[in-house]
Amino acid sequence: QVQLVESGGGLVQAGGSLRLSCAASGVDISRRAMGWYRQAPGKQRELVAAITSGSSINIAASVKGRFTISRDNAKNAVYLQMNSLKPEDTAVYYCSAYSPGGTYINYWGQGTQVTVSS
Repeated sequence: QVQLVESGGGLVQAGGSLRLSCAASGVDISRRAMGWYRQAPGKQRELVAAITSGSSINIAASVKGRFTISRDNAKNAVYLQMNSLKPEDTAVYYCSAYSPGGTYINYWGQGTQVTVSS
């Protein structure tokens, strides 16, 4: 059974930092692109950052320069380092694993809440 388990969310003041982790089991992520998405109340889920199997990175304009994505294939894990957090970053953050061809998302995690206070 495939599982993506996020951790590291929480409550932080504006300007602070958090590091989200996504631990995968039941699937080898080394050959898959991985992504972090977020969904704020009343809004659609949006891409935050994605990293290919070759470690090419795509970062949303709204978080560029503040967030970074990385992967550790040996640990079967993906990370999202979030710095200079803003209240508008408040959302549930989801880890995702793309299909081997990278054309659609195969798996989602359950999400972790990030709340940034002003």
